[in-house]
Amino acid sequence: MTDVTDTLTRYLALCDVPARVEGDLGDLFTEDAVWEGGGSAYAEKFGRSEGREAIVRMLSAYLPPNSHFRTNIHLLFPGTVDTDGSTARGSWSMQQFSRYASGATEVMVARLDVTFRLDADRPRIAAFRTERLFSEPLTGER
Repeated sequence: MTDVTDTLTRYLALCDVPARVEGDLGDLFTEDAVWEGGGSAYAEKFGRSEGREAIVRMLSAYLPPNSHFRTNIHLLFPGTVDTDGSTARGSWSMQQFSRYASGATEVMVARLDVTFRLDADRPRIAAFRTERLFSEPLTGER
């Protein structure tokens, strides 16, 4: 379902630094959404945020004007989406390249499992789970 993938792609673009699109992160989530880290690394790092406001507050800690990232880009790979009435569930692999405020760089791959509520105006994220599969510092000449 293209609309579901468009919503997820927009979410990731809003999490890029600098952001590649304009918009409001909160508008992409349902009021009662859940965002959580999965697996040992991300469960501890991100925990679980419940509700749109808590999710936006958590995500904002990583985005400007906070200086966590100097630059950051998310690349979404094709995934699978199943729909059932007013709900869609999808799973994707995502690659992230980051340069942190410290100057350190990293490449990371995660699995995203996302449930959407198919509202009349757009799909909204009702549950978002990310699990790190791989990460490695990037080194080399500039």
